[in-house]
Amino acid sequence: MADPPPSQCSHRDSTPLDPLPGRKSTSYEDQLSLIPIHIVTQACQLPPEFLEPSVERQLVIGFDCEGVDLCRSGTLCIMQLAFPDAVYVVDVILGGEMLMKACKPALESSYITKVIHDCKRDSEALYYQFGIKLNNVVDTQIAYSMIEEQEGRTRLSDDYISFVGLLGDPRYCGVSYVEKQEVRVLLRQDPKFWTYRPLSEQMVRAAADDVRFLLFIYRKMMEKLNQRSLWNLAVRGALYCRCFCISDDSYADWPSLPTIPDILIVEGVAPEEEILSVLDVPPGKMGCVIGKRGASILSIKESCNAEILIGGAKGPPDKVFIIGPVKQVRKAEAMLRGRMLDIY
Repeated sequence: MADPPPSQCSHRDSTPLDPLPGRKSTSYEDQLSLIPIHIVTQACQLPPEFLEPSVERQLVIGFDCEGVDLCRSGTLCIMQLAFPDAVYVVDVILGGEMLMKACKPALESSYITKVIHDCKRDSEALYYQFGIKLNNVVDTQIAYSMIEEQEGRTRLSDDYISFVGLLGDPRYCGVSYVEKQEVRVLLRQDPKFWTYRPLSEQMVRAAADDVRFLLFIYRKMMEKLNQRSLWNLAVRGALYCRCFCISDDSYADWPSLPTIPDILIVEGVAPEEEILSVLDVPPGKMGCVIGKRGASILSIKESCNAEILIGGAKGPPDKVFIIGPVKQVRKAEAMLRGRMLDIY
């Protein structure tokens, strides 16, 4: 990758992307590898292969977003892009619409794989605030669950691996992420933490922390996933990106979902299609859907092989999102509609 222009504001820190090759990770310090962190406020400060996606120069990058109450109505403050040799912290506040417009082709491109942990709210913020349809993601939260299922381990319906938990898993990284908790405390004390400028050393370090190991984790996960799981991961990632991005045209203007590979079609029989269903909940009926202490919706989740998501405090407050194989989604829809008829 070419060095950034001399005019670029760059910040150098001991920021590891990958544990040292051929060496067992024993501590945070053992994994330090000096790489640059670039603070980006103009498009010209980003790598040309990112700004101009092409089939000849396909990329895999780590990706994350930070902001205030990150969702459709929150404020997207920074994006982090982890390349094999550098981390780019894209300052959305200072760069504004012009910078995000320049990033749009890459974020929507099928030639650039974005490795992210839990893409739903990041995608929602990008879509509603900048009209960006996040595409071609590998969601490590989804991948983790698929590997667990593939290897015969089951998880509880609401048991999603946290990013800190994933980092700490020795099968993927084995790194303690103490500073994440410190930043969470600061965010609770001051939700506008990511709006302050100039970015402090702690802000830059925390931003890089959230993406620097993603490429290493990605490679570990790709080694474990079989062909069926890889296809499921691609489809599920695409559906998660759309999840909270309500569309009147049934997402017709979004990129097409990944097609079923020929290798998965056996004697003319293909895996069942996966879909996203958005169920409207009548006023006053969300309590019936959720039940006391979440008991009702939990029982539905346990009865269906589908993901059932509710907007919660960030919204949308009157919809339930269901992702999974068609038959399981329809089953969940029927059970949820039944709950709406109950007297709460």
